[in-house]
Amino acid sequence: MPADRDTAAGADFIDATLFMAMHAEDDTVRAAAKSFFVRRLAAGAAGRTVMSWEQVGRCDDLVWGYGRTVQDDYYPFMDVLHTDLAIDRIGYGEDDAHRAFTAPELAGLPAHERLLLAQVVGHGGTLHTASPRLARLTGLPVAPLVGAGARGPGEELSFPAPLERLYQRSLVLKVAPEDL
Repeated sequence: MPADRDTAAGADFIDATLFMAMHAEDDTVRAAAKSFFVRRLAAGAAGRTVMSWEQVGRCDDLVWGYGRTVQDDYYPFMDVLHTDLAIDRIGYGEDDAHRAFTAPELAGLPAHERLLLAQVVGHGGTLHTASPRLARLTGLPVAPLVGAGARGPGEELSFPAPLERLYQRSLVLKVAPEDL
């Protein structure tokens, strides 16, 4: 592929809050986040999913705060989903860094969110997030997590069987709302 081609152009970006929300203590948030990923996986190559290297690292940082047994039950799910969903992981560019700290619409946000949104804007993408702070933003390409993620009362979307088994095992990890 040519070096000047932007492989993330127009892509759907995800952040650590959305990824880790699949393990939220709040079952409504958890089911909605899980359903987002179930739908993305079912769509196959229909849409690109991108995650910055920093956001991947933020997930790892959170998980590494749990004990070894929890990590061992969590990581097989994360590894398989990252592979099966074919999440493109990319770093920030110089333009992203410049935009993050000069764009007035990003002022006042923590540095990691400024960098992420600058990257999304620079690639013409949309950020899907479970962050309450980012969900309140207007005028930026942010798509907050919505819905209970169920097909009906008490019915939750499921991953394909092998991945669903790994997901169920990974639910030993529970993320508090303040950690999303």
